[in-house]
Amino acid sequence: MKHLPKHLRQRWRYLAVGIEAWPDTNISRRAFQRALWYAAGNLLGDAGSADVDLTLLGFTVENGRGEAIVRTRRGHVDAARAAIACVHAIDGDPVGIRVRGISGTVRACEERYMGGASPDPIQRDVAFAGAERSVVVRGDAHDIAIDSDHVGATAFDIE
Repeated sequence: MKHLPKHLRQRWRYLAVGIEAWPDTNISRRAFQRALWYAAGNLLGDAGSADVDLTLLGFTVENGRGEAIVRTRRGHVDAARAAIACVHAIDGDPVGIRVRGISGTVRACEERYMGGASPDPIQRDVAFAGAERSVVVRGDAHDIAIDSDHVGATAFDIE
């Protein structure tokens, strides 16, 4: 079977996506892809979701922070961004997702928008809300463990 001529082939756009969650959250590739599909289906319906065709190409998450490359059809980038913005939890764990940029090739997407890894997280004890608490420091973000939950804070919030 012959390949289609270049002017008849499907055109794609690649979205660089930043992912942020609590430090002890484990996010799998499969769970993230499922969350993308459900968000697109709920927002755009079955036909719209099929047109957008969100596909996860690259995915890495460590210590609650990561990045992904999501492929979508050219001409449907706005709908894809809206669907990605609707993802607020993965397997019941809250996440923050941000589209860093859009590119026409995977290579350009990786070079321009990926690899902005934050420094390794530091765990230490601090005084917060009148008690000694454990905190994970990632850049300028401080994730304080309170009982079985977390609280996001800045350096000014910690005594």
